[in-house]
Amino acid sequence: MDALAGLLEGPRARGAFLIRACFDPPWSVRVEDRAPLSLMVMLRGEAYIVPESGATVRIGPGDIAIARGPDPYTCADDPATAPRVHCLPGEVCATPDGILLGGALDLGSRNWGERADGAVSLLIGTYQLRGEISGRLLEALPPLLTLTAGSWDHALLPLLAQEMDREEPGQDVVLDRLLDLIAIQALRAWFSRPEAEAPAWYLALADPVVGRALRLLQDDPAHPWTVASLAAKAGVSRAALARRFTDLVGEPPMAYLTGWRLALCADLLRDTELTIGAIARQVGYGSAFALSSAFKRVYGVSPQEHRAP
Repeated sequence: MDALAGLLEGPRARGAFLIRACFDPPWSVRVEDRAPLSLMVMLRGEAYIVPESGATVRIGPGDIAIARGPDPYTCADDPATAPRVHCLPGEVCATPDGILLGGALDLGSRNWGERADGAVSLLIGTYQLRGEISGRLLEALPPLLTLTAGSWDHALLPLLAQEMDREEPGQDVVLDRLLDLIAIQALRAWFSRPEAEAPAWYLALADPVVGRALRLLQDDPAHPWTVASLAAKAGVSRAALARRFTDLVGEPPMAYLTGWRLALCADLLRDTELTIGAIARQVGYGSAFALSSAFKRVYGVSPQEHRAP
């Protein structure tokens, strides 16, 4: 499981939300839901996105914008249009003076706004997932990024828009997977740009040697890996792997493995009720004591303290 998969794994169970927003100008929506990651893809018309800080951006048909929370932002037909709706945590909407709207903007079949055939149609997907694994990716993103229709592979966008109106068995799963694929395509396109400043571990995944080693560590962290066993799998010498891995990733293979194991542990403590011993076995530690010692050394608290609300 790499960081892209870690970010998107099980989004419906963890609070992903997908709607198609439909409006006629003038319109303006202030988004204050604090979602860690939001995707906005224009289907029809155009919109301006006004972040809390930084430059206003315009998106047209096929363009995508990705906002990294928790900072608020405004979507509008014009930057000067005052917000008419505030989107709050918990999928709650209110007027600017705090009156809850309830289902007033619910158009049915995952449509939301003023009328389903409005001049503007905007797909909005949000991910509520928070964790150590996803944080490795989120920290590498700017507060707001945009990609034009010609700069990312949006071939699945018409299919997602079509599936939004269907009510078939397993429909939520279909929508989840399509949203995930669109998110991954957009993030890949962004990280391929020179201004993206992609993290070292992400760039290293493209290396035929280090990328294989990284995937082995990520996919099977419980395995008793050594530099020698990793090198054998990667088809190079122990010294060559250690040097190349450190040069590309910024830390030695076993240091990366320790960080990955403890990040998985932190997320399992938050997301499951597994015992410390069970988590230890799942992430590659021989005992709860060994895991607790390593965890406290890195995070400054015990696993039990990390798990406590």
